[in-house]
Amino acid sequence: MSPLTQLASPASTLGNFGPPAPQRRLAILSTHPIQYHAHWFRALAARPDLDLSVFYCYSASPADQAQAGFGVEFDWDIPLLEGYRYTFLDGARRKPGNFFALDAPGIGDMLAREKVDAVLVNGWHYKAAWQTIFACWKTRIPVMVRSDSQLASPRSPLKRLLKHPLYRSFIPRFDACLAVGIRSRDYYLHYGARPERIFLVPHVVPDHFMAAAGEAELRRPLLRRQWGFPDEDVVFLFAGKFIENKRPMDFLRALEAAASQEPRMAGLMVGDGPVRAACEEFVSSRKLRVHLTGFLNQSQIVDAYVAADCLVLTSRETWGMVVNEAMSCSRPAVVSDAVGCVPDLVRDGRSGAVFPLGDVEALSHTLVALARDPARVQAMGECARAGLQPYSLDAAVRGLIDAVEAVTLSRRTK
Repeated sequence: MSPLTQLASPASTLGNFGPPAPQRRLAILSTHPIQYHAHWFRALAARPDLDLSVFYCYSASPADQAQAGFGVEFDWDIPLLEGYRYTFLDGARRKPGNFFALDAPGIGDMLAREKVDAVLVNGWHYKAAWQTIFACWKTRIPVMVRSDSQLASPRSPLKRLLKHPLYRSFIPRFDACLAVGIRSRDYYLHYGARPERIFLVPHVVPDHFMAAAGEAELRRPLLRRQWGFPDEDVVFLFAGKFIENKRPMDFLRALEAAASQEPRMAGLMVGDGPVRAACEEFVSSRKLRVHLTGFLNQSQIVDAYVAADCLVLTSRETWGMVVNEAMSCSRPAVVSDAVGCVPDLVRDGRSGAVFPLGDVEALSHTLVALARDPARVQAMGECARAGLQPYSLDAAVRGLIDAVEAVTLSRRTK
């Protein structure tokens, strides 16, 4: 059974027969404009059967981005607010510092004025989310949630004990739970969500990512030369914030051990942050063949994936969007077993490889095996790209439309 089949629900067939579905008014609440959401919102807004409004709690400034771990001040160089209707809510602070920072006291009145048919709340770990959820429950507007939380996230026994009854008290009340993948679905089921009310709405990268990768492939020899990699090198890529939680030093230590066994081993590190200086010192003192590019924006990051041969993700992630990005560029991914997208995207030995979180020795052995078989790495990359098909923009749009149809139909028939 494929991951998509496992996540599909009977409601996914709604609207396939009979007259066209009527236009429904959908409101989405999100913390701030996110580079991985804008293309999804535009695709939703373009549908004739949906009237979309997006409500944001704050706008991240360049300084906010630096403080969030990116290490440099910047604005995303792709449009985040084009092609759909949006509103920045009054009362929300510029940057969230805790649960109470994002405040939306008038959200109930705003939803009533919009006369929405359903509301989607992205995550529920901030005050504005719960203000929205309570407003929907009070006015009987169907409310859906989307989260990439997974059960594998570390928690103390006491926190698990307290969390279980609390989450089982509200998750079953949601009209729909939108899962980004298999572990997300299992999370909802664990806390009592009804299986028929769970819909696959995967994390996806923009469709143009693949097109940009195709263009960059023509420049691959030049890209590799500018970063100091000869043709025979097998280049492993780290892409992310240079912070402790992303474990960039695990990548470097594994690469050091692997390079002692395989001379073609090389590394490319993309990003910035407080741990970058330590990484640079390690590379210099060990004389590793690793190039650090610094931060690359969305229009530049494709070049790094194309110049490299394989992504390495050493951290714990609720999903791991860099895996989607790498696979869109026909690059396999070596990831820790604490990365949420593992059961969806990473077929061990086919589209990538999986190693235990923090096990540098196991990661090193994997890198050596791949570096010694470049043809296998290339074949795995093609398999990785093909495996993304069920996790496409069309799938993310269709999954949300199915959920909206299901929750509005169920309210009308009550």
